[in-house]
Formats: sequence, structure tokens, C-alpha cells
Amino acid sequence: MNRLAGLDAHAQRLAGTSLAALIEADPARARDFALRVGPLYANFARQRYDRIALDALFALAAEADLAGAMQRQLDGEIVNSTEGRAALHTALRGGLSLAAAGPHAQARRARERMQALVASLQASAVTDVVSVGIGGSDLGPRLVVDALAPANARLRVHFISNVDGNAARRVLAPLDPARTAAIVISKTFGTQETLLNGRIVRDWLGEGAAYHGGRLYAVSANVERAGDFGIPPERILPMWDWVGGRYSLWSAVGFPIALAIGMEAFEALLDGAAAMDAHANEAPLRENLPVLHALTAVWNRNGLHAATQAVLPYDDRLRLLPNYLQQLVMESLGKSVRMDGSDVGLHTVPVWWGGAGTDTQHSFFQALHQGTQAVPADFIGVVRAEHGHADNHMALLANLLAQVEALANGQDADDPHRRYPGDRPSTLLLLDALTPRSLGMLVALYEHSVYLQSVLWGINAFDQFGVELGKQVASRLLPALQGEAEADDAVTRELLRELNQRR
Repeated sequence: MNRLAGLDAHAQRLAGTSLAALIEADPARARDFALRVGPLYANFARQRYDRIALDALFALAAEADLAGAMQRQLDGEIVNSTEGRAALHTALRGGLSLAAAGPHAQARRARERMQALVASLQASAVTDVVSVGIGGSDLGPRLVVDALAPANARLRVHFISNVDGNAARRVLAPLDPARTAAIVISKTFGTQETLLNGRIVRDWLGEGAAYHGGRLYAVSANVERAGDFGIPPERILPMWDWVGGRYSLWSAVGFPIALAIGMEAFEALLDGAAAMDAHANEAPLRENLPVLHALTAVWNRNGLHAATQAVLPYDDRLRLLPNYLQQLVMESLGKSVRMDGSDVGLHTVPVWWGGAGTDTQHSFFQALHQGTQAVPADFIGVVRAEHGHADNHMALLANLLAQVEALANGQDADDPHRRYPGDRPSTLLLLDALTPRSLGMLVALYEHSVYLQSVLWGINAFDQFGVELGKQVASRLLPALQGEAEADDAVTRELLRELNQRR
């Protein structure tokens, strides 16, 4: 991707110019480097580029045909070339093109079935629902439920993902099996962690819960395997190979979301995502929020050579957003070869991490302010609170604004220990309120930004072969742990010896 090499020249040109100086020299920057899409506002004025560098980035966007790439994805073309698949998660929430009409109709029929199951459970004696999945079958629904479920929700939704038995024990201990339903979410119904946890929950529900009690459900593309597990077809919702796991919360994988927040709110979540889809597809490059977000990410990685990226939501309801984005971004963009199999030749995704403010101010913000490496950050705030504690919300917003200002401007001092270098780049994203619609828009923004970054790098955002090797090795080592085989690797043999001695 030689076209990205030109970013170095702009970064070197700007190296001696502080962020404070860039802002002072361009009074209109604070307004001009911002975009609004409905209830979502984004301000990029504290990123370390100027108008000339931004022009160069938009020229790269045109050269890479980001607009055409977006249209090709929406039209259902094979954008996942290594697996020969389309990536039509956008069809789950809207039919932006004729080519997506069939998948969109399938998704709509699945939601109609899901709505009936939601109504049935809401009318039952069930008070709690346990969702069993991992990765894309867990992180998206878990994020949305944690963000949007009301305190007095009719159904309380809980999640089990980790194969560690402590996770299942912790979730199930306070629940009553007679008043609990469970959903097993797995595309293939062959994922080891999900099946092991699913068996724990199935057995805990008790004899007859599967067929006669009507309290065990599945979301899967493999109806036969789900049936073998004890779940009848009428309680199995579909998945499709044109939707990757980390893009699937908008599908029947969102069944736990609909149970927690209601079907109407789930539809509003989809409507918000569909609005961002339309914006990403229709807005000119310079007015396109996913395009600007993607270009900024590539600038920070390949121009400024930032090795990590922080995401810092200043709303406790979004505390799981960093976890969700770790999978969405790093599983999608953690690639070192281009579509044609050649070496990508430059760094791709940085390490994404973060946490919720203001807690994180008292943990890792010391390194953000005075550490040796500048860490670009996405700060996310919510303008209107719903909790009624006005003083707390004003303090939260004051801290949010203060951190982005202090990281950018820094502060000089005679005492070097009290000196803040500044020039830490950040983007501020503000939601008018945290609603299903605004959250749908926010998540879809990141989805589109990830895809557009992959186009700029020439990599595939939709496969994830990197997760497979460790699982394959684990399956070979399980017999060795059980004393039925020998490990091939010398260090692993020693570790097995130590484990077996101490068990």
C-alpha cells in the first residue's frame, strides 16, 4: 500500500507544531473538523493533522474508492474473498440495495419469529434468561443489554461465555432454575466453550426443560445439531454465513437484547444502525463520518505510528464498549497480508484498549498524560443523563471535557515531574442521549470505519483465521491433559508434568 507512505511526509512536516498551535492558527478548526449525524456528534479538532494533511487523507480515500467499496459491500458482492462470502450485516437492519432484498427479507422473517418467542417468554413465569455464547455470539448482545436494559426489566438477562466453570457457577448460583430460560447461541453449534457451558445450563434447568418446559432455545445455522442438543426447531432461530459473528448482534443473535429491552427498542436499535448505513453510503467523502473516522485511524497508525488506541466512554452504561470494540476492530483488522496473499508491508491495527471514565482517570491516565508514548483516544460522552443526579452528571461532563483538553494542550512547569507534554490526539464523540437508536448509530459507525480501514490497507476485514490455531492446539492437548497422549512440544511436556503433579 505505497499510497499510505506519503503520510510520513505530512507527519514530519507537522512534528514540530503542537496541537495547541494548530488550533490557535486555525480559528474555524473546532467547527470545521466536526460532523453531526442525527443524535451523534463527532469532533476531530484535536487530532494531529492540519487541513493540508486532511486533504491528502481525503485524496487517499478517493484513490482507494472508499465510496465504491461501501457500495460493493451493501450490494452483496464477495468482499470476504478468502471465504468466498458477502458481508451483509447491513441487510439485517435495512435494504439499501436491490441485491440485499433477499437477505433483508430473511432477516425480517427471523425477527417476526423472534418477536413471537419474546412475547411468549414475557407472558410466562420466567423471570431470568441465561444467554450462552462466546465472541460475536456474546459481546454484542452483552454490550447492548448492559447499556440499555432498564433496572425494572420484565426479564433479567445474564451471560455466560468463558469456558471456566467459575463463570457458569457465578451466573447460575443466584437464579431459580424453575423460573429461568436459556439461549444457546452458536453458528455451527460446534464451538467447544459454548457447548460445554450449554450442557451445564441444560442440566441445571432440569429434566424435561428442553422439550416439555419450553425454556431452552437456540440461535444457530445448524438446526440438526441444535436438535440433537435437545432443542426443537420451533425454538431455534437462524443464522447465515453472510453475517460474521462480530457483526451479528442485529440478527437473531440479538434475541437476548430483545428479551431485555423489548422488541420495539430492538427495532429502534436497528433503525439507528440503518440510518448510519444510509449516511455512510450517501454522504460525500468530506461529510462522511465513517470515512473521516477511518482516515483518522489510518493517519494515527501509519502517519504518527501509534501502536495502541484507547476508547474511553464517559458513561457507565457503555463500560463494555472497549471490550466489544476489541473484537470488532482487532479481529477484523489484525491481518498482515493483503487480499492477494502478499505481505501488507506496513502496520495495520493497533492494540485497542480502554475503560469507563472517571474510574480510568485513577488508573491508567497517568500514562496517557505523562508516559513516553502518545496514545490516540476516542472519548465518548452522553449529553443528557437519565438518572436524575444532575450534580454527578455535570461533574462527569466536566471531567470528560477537561481530559480531552489537558491531553491535547498539556502544561509547562519548572518542575519536570509536574510537566505535561500534551499533543495527545483524541476524537470526541457525543450522543444526545443514550437510546437504542443512538447506540445503533454508534456501533454501526465503528463497523463501517473498520471496513473502510481494511480497504485502505487492502486486507480482509471479514475472516478471522487467527483465532483457529490456538483452538486446534488445545484440542490436541486435551488428551495429554487427561493422560491419554504425549505432547509434541518440549516446553508443553514440562508444563503438563507440572500441572499433573499439582492437580
